[in-house]
Amino acid sequence: MNNWLNGIMGVAVGDALGLPVQFSTREELAADPVKEMRRCDLYWSPAGTWSDDTAMTVAMYDSIKKLGYVDADDIMQNFVRWMYKDEFTANDLCIDEGNTCCYGIMNYRDYGDIHTCGKTGEHANGNGSLMRTLPVCLFYAEKVKDGETTIDDAIRDIHLISALTHNHLRASIACGLYFFCIYAILYEDGSLNDRLQKGMDAGFRYYGTDDSYEFELSFYGKFMDLAEFSRTPESEIKSSGYVVDSFEAAIWALITTDSYRNAMIKCVNLGDDTDTIAAIAGGLAGLYYGYESIPEEWLSVLRKRDWLEDMCK
Repeated sequence: MNNWLNGIMGVAVGDALGLPVQFSTREELAADPVKEMRRCDLYWSPAGTWSDDTAMTVAMYDSIKKLGYVDADDIMQNFVRWMYKDEFTANDLCIDEGNTCCYGIMNYRDYGDIHTCGKTGEHANGNGSLMRTLPVCLFYAEKVKDGETTIDDAIRDIHLISALTHNHLRASIACGLYFFCIYAILYEDGSLNDRLQKGMDAGFRYYGTDDSYEFELSFYGKFMDLAEFSRTPESEIKSSGYVVDSFEAAIWALITTDSYRNAMIKCVNLGDDTDTIAAIAGGLAGLYYGYESIPEEWLSVLRKRDWLEDMCK
């Protein structure tokens, strides 16, 4: 099983499905729901175009694949190449850059300091680090499983990579919980819901040993009981770009569906930050259901499909 192919293509297809209706309201999508790939009029782009979510994911993966380890400086250099040279993009054009990501990348370009480039404060809690976190989380899940590193070292680096643009503990914890979910999907037994719950349980146990995490971890309290969370009506699910809202929407879509296709359709038709929520959920769904579960009619129009697949192989 190629976990990189499953996860990264899961991100890319979810991103591309959601991008054409980004910022549409839930009411608008209820009247015209997304079920297949559409042309992206927002960026004058053909169907299958993916955005910054996938581009930054691929830029990070490219660095890890090239070096064989996680290097924050090299990752930031790839982000600079993406934003200023249009590399790692679907149509050779950088699109849909988030403000907080732009801030961090510009800071790094100008000053070269990985520890101070990221934006700080409450407004650094968008979903821009969570959307791209799959490569570093997957890398460390495999290393931890093989006994080549510790969870402490994994979480330290996952937090660091998150803070390159979103230098706030709440955003970093979201990426840490994503890591625990990935680990559970790959190495635990049971249904997707079972594995996600095991992942969240492991994450809460890890962060719960340190009082300095207590306040920020409390924002993710709904993940402590996913069975209860799954009964939350859609009207109470927020699909904004705030990291807590996006993570909740992605997990809710996963635990209330039974396939990659249905999870992505559910994510996208929530409206608002459609591409990023589908990308966040898509990485986890891809890892669980596998590349073969992604509809071929979606893959067939995905921009640079062959390039993405070759990278993952």
